[in-house]
Amino acid sequence: MASDKVVETVMVGNYVEMETEGKPQDVKTRLSKFFWHGGSVYDAWFSCASNQVAQVLLTLPYSFSQLGMLSGILFQLFYGLMGSWTAYLISILYVEYRTRKEREKADFRNHVIQWFEVLDGLLGKHWRNVGLAFNCTFLLFGSVIQLIACASNIYYINDNLDKRTWTYIFGACCATTVFIPSFHNYRIWSFLGLIMTTYTAWYLTVASLLHGQMEGVKHSGPSKLVLYFTGATNILYTFGGHAVTVEIMHAMWKPQKFKAIYLLATVYVLTLTLPSAAAVYWAFGDALLSHSNAFALLPRSHFRDMAVHVVVLLQFITFGFACTPLYFVWEKAIGMHECKSLCKRAAARLPVVVPIWFLAIIFPFFGPINSTVGSLLVSFTVYIIPALAHIFTFKSAAARENAVEQPPKYLGRWAGAYTINIFVVVWVFVVGFGFGGWASMINFVHQIDTFGLFTKCYQCPPSSPPQHPLNTTSASVSPPPPLHHLHHH
Repeated sequence: MASDKVVETVMVGNYVEMETEGKPQDVKTRLSKFFWHGGSVYDAWFSCASNQVAQVLLTLPYSFSQLGMLSGILFQLFYGLMGSWTAYLISILYVEYRTRKEREKADFRNHVIQWFEVLDGLLGKHWRNVGLAFNCTFLLFGSVIQLIACASNIYYINDNLDKRTWTYIFGACCATTVFIPSFHNYRIWSFLGLIMTTYTAWYLTVASLLHGQMEGVKHSGPSKLVLYFTGATNILYTFGGHAVTVEIMHAMWKPQKFKAIYLLATVYVLTLTLPSAAAVYWAFGDALLSHSNAFALLPRSHFRDMAVHVVVLLQFITFGFACTPLYFVWEKAIGMHECKSLCKRAAARLPVVVPIWFLAIIFPFFGPINSTVGSLLVSFTVYIIPALAHIFTFKSAAARENAVEQPPKYLGRWAGAYTINIFVVVWVFVVGFGFGGWASMINFVHQIDTFGLFTKCYQCPPSSPPQHPLNTTSASVSPPPPLHHLHHH
């Protein structure tokens, strides 16, 4: 009977914890299961929805100021759908890989499957190497962005310390994520993250509408091609949270149920991002061009302070989401991945945090780094590689016939899936990587030229009492002249 239970566990992809079902559980075990051990469809939905937007909520109004209202809304809807499609492709490839391996009696109870292993198993080592390089670099900079954003946001509550010092402090705080074993243990954090995302988005919406339009507000976007494509790639980045999709699926008791979860999460996220970005842009217009963080323009209040605290905690959670797959890769590289000791694994993970900390101090450019990561890394990691991998995995008639999951009938089966995949590859390569990469790099280099590396306090107001930032109507490429808002080194 016990052996039958183990076979069933492997076949449905359950974790070893599921084998204890039906046995008496004490209060401690029940509490641990409630807060710690999550593998349901709802847990996956919470993880996807809370992980998709964090600090990006604060930069979407900046993107709207670059794109204009209409383009901003259309790009969110378009990339939301495109992101949901490629997340669906990743889920199909994961189930295909896992099914093939389990037919060979592979056991994944102490091993977390990752995207590069799916590529390796289905398409070979060259695909694995490309996938690993893009995924790890994207996750590395995704973690860097969370650190920069933590320091940028907390500064609006406590400016006694400069942003660089806050980055040191939050680097130490975020290092504690080494103690969270896997996405299976993010249940309570994912749930809290979703509540925090919802609060922040509606705070931005309501506060902007109550504030009303600032005096002399202008909505000149789109005004320059560089700005237009920089804004578009920030939205591309917004709906590109798939670098952790495989790990979230693997943490599910029944991963084959993942297919529609990302789409449902995206629909919910759109109910947060569209109203908040549109309302802030309506209220402040071109002033956002020189304030990539929306908190910089909203007047201070208890609600804003609450939103800042909430976002900082949310970014801590998102840092963990972005960094955990890197921890897994590092553990596998040094042979510690299947170690049962949590303390030993946590100690082994610490070297991963150091380069993230260092990069956040070198490049503290909040909005522009989102667009750069979106165009150069997300475009391949999230959109191009999954679409191409799906095409090549099922290019033979035999592979299509024996596929575990057939494409939906309403999308035209294989012909429809191939058509959508080719469109995704061409669009993202030309618009996202090509034009977006060009625009983002120009903007990013502009930040370095204006502020220099290791900037002590990027986009900070001067130490003497400044004029209210709402008086700013500059429509320049990103920040206004340094003396307007920078502590000199």
